[in-house]
Amino acid sequence: HGALVDYRKTLRGSLRQGGMPLELKWRDRKQRMRPLVLICDISGSMDRYARMLLRFVHALEQGLDAVEVFVFGTRLTRITRELRRRDVDRAIADVVASVDDWSGGTRIGEAIKTFNYEWSRRVLRSGATVVVISDGWDRGDPDLLGDEMARLQRSCRRLIWLNPLLGAPGYQPLTQGIRAALPSIDHFLPVHNLQSLETLAALLGEDDESPPLRRSQRAPGRATARA
Repeated sequence: HGALVDYRKTLRGSLRQGGMPLELKWRDRKQRMRPLVLICDISGSMDRYARMLLRFVHALEQGLDAVEVFVFGTRLTRITRELRRRDVDRAIADVVASVDDWSGGTRIGEAIKTFNYEWSRRVLRSGATVVVISDGWDRGDPDLLGDEMARLQRSCRRLIWLNPLLGAPGYQPLTQGIRAALPSIDHFLPVHNLQSLETLAALLGEDDESPPLRRSQRAPGRATARA
């Protein structure tokens, strides 16, 4: 497409219709959008969110040229091909059938390591944005997760982590997994309502040429962003 998805209008329209499917809205632009890579947690603790989020991801895959999608529980699986089916229900059924660890355990660090070593050079091109979607509950090694998140951040233009628990009153990022990952996350955001989705939309819709302000460049106390 020569146009850029208007993420704000797309998300507003989706929520007016009760969620999904999404009808993509477009706005003109001079350049193509930056590549987008989504890495989604489909472990047991994310079960209530996974299918809803995959419907959103499916709409992006259908509408954009440069989207790669992976899911993980205890292992990483690329699902870009499955999401190319136009029918969203059949696409998600294909995803579930292709994933061995749906609604199982979680090893985020090992999944990110697999991405870094097997996929990053293939899909992180032209200043890609990477979006990790997870609640951060992890049974793996937190030191491994911290190391691999740092490696991933160095490889992409912007690293966003969406946590569906972040919008809950009183939530604090205290799990070992989240604490290990936070130093390398550029934007730590909730994904639970219109305001949080519009914050994400604003980030994804940016087409400026200047590099983003990385977490390490921000003033103390402003390391993470919440909607």
